[in-house]
Amino acid sequence: MMLLLKIVYESIVQAFGALTGNKLRSFLSLLGITIGIFCIIGVQSAVDSLQDNIRGSLKKLGDDVIYIQKFPWNEDPSTNFWKYMRRPNPSEEDYERIKKNVDAAQYVDFHTFLGNRTIKYNSSSVEGAFVLAVSNDHADIFNINFEKGRFYNQGEYNFGMPKIVIGHKVAELLFGPIDPIGKEVKLMGQKMEIIGVIEKSGKDILKIMDYDSAILLSYPLGKKVANLRDDNPWGGTIAVKAAEGYTIDDLKGELTQSLRASRRLRPIEDENFALNQLSIISNALNQIFGVFDLLGLIIGIFAILVGGFGVANIMFVSVKERTNIIGIKKALGAKRWVVLMEFLIESVILCLVGGAFGLLMVFGVTFALAGVMPFEISLAPQNVINGLIWSVAIGLIAGFLPAYQAAKMDPVEAIRA
Repeated sequence: MMLLLKIVYESIVQAFGALTGNKLRSFLSLLGITIGIFCIIGVQSAVDSLQDNIRGSLKKLGDDVIYIQKFPWNEDPSTNFWKYMRRPNPSEEDYERIKKNVDAAQYVDFHTFLGNRTIKYNSSSVEGAFVLAVSNDHADIFNINFEKGRFYNQGEYNFGMPKIVIGHKVAELLFGPIDPIGKEVKLMGQKMEIIGVIEKSGKDILKIMDYDSAILLSYPLGKKVANLRDDNPWGGTIAVKAAEGYTIDDLKGELTQSLRASRRLRPIEDENFALNQLSIISNALNQIFGVFDLLGLIIGIFAILVGGFGVANIMFVSVKERTNIIGIKKALGAKRWVVLMEFLIESVILCLVGGAFGLLMVFGVTFALAGVMPFEISLAPQNVINGLIWSVAIGLIAGFLPAYQAAKMDPVEAIRA
């Protein structure tokens, strides 16, 4: 054990001696390792951060929610555009039947887009606000939290009372420091009271809607002010969350039966609706991220190979310069494996230095981009470990031939050299 520690210590000293002996040569040789580790770990960190963000979004929005729409998410819309376009929009009748008959549903929401509108308060106004008519389960399905106020109660919903909920950005632009709750605004030609302000959204990549810029009306109120019909050009969406004790497949089965009955489809007729899940989008994005991972790996490997040749060159020069010392060590009884280990450890140390600089570059870039990117990028411990593993691996590969050459030297010839 003491011998091994001595070998490691001497190898570390010799490695740093090789680095400081010819700084320019060492810099150019380790640059490839640094760039390679930066490419591989940088891309991995970005992709992992994206995937974590999407997983967090799915957890918030619920991966046990089915979205009933005209178009399926897992197909290119242009492929069968007119086939899907001719389908009926999800209707209020579909919504009511699902609420009444589907036991696997815990929450059922029916919402439709009413366009981008202008909202006014005294002399202030916000243009292009995202207006949505929603049912009373909307906040539960989409996990909406309130910065101030509340959502509709059952009475306000049933009677379509002129009360609305606004997003954080709308409240900020329209009211500034003033508390919006209870204030009367004008929207779509009607006077309405604000009863709630939605909490500011985080940096989630996967969002169903931009609630920061949204205005939510109860669906009965939406019918009054926008003349909503089943042929509404904006269409509509029914979102259904699975009840506890039911799987997503149970929910899909019951929804299919309910919708076929609601739309009076015969057994031989195809469904004229799509049951979508957020996991469809997530799976598609994961495939794209896999390609990015692969590209980063390929670029990184080429850079590391260049760096590996540089490290091998340093090690061959080191063996040449220390031929006499190797001969003396072997003449004094040093085993081949001892010499082999010395040079292998030295090569690994050199690559670890290059890898450490690569990891520092990744950390620096992630820190610099923290306030710029729409999502948080972090250097995970697993990626740091991966970077160190890559460094050790290239060190062993690059250092093996020089180490083997040193280990098999004849001590007499080495001393004479």
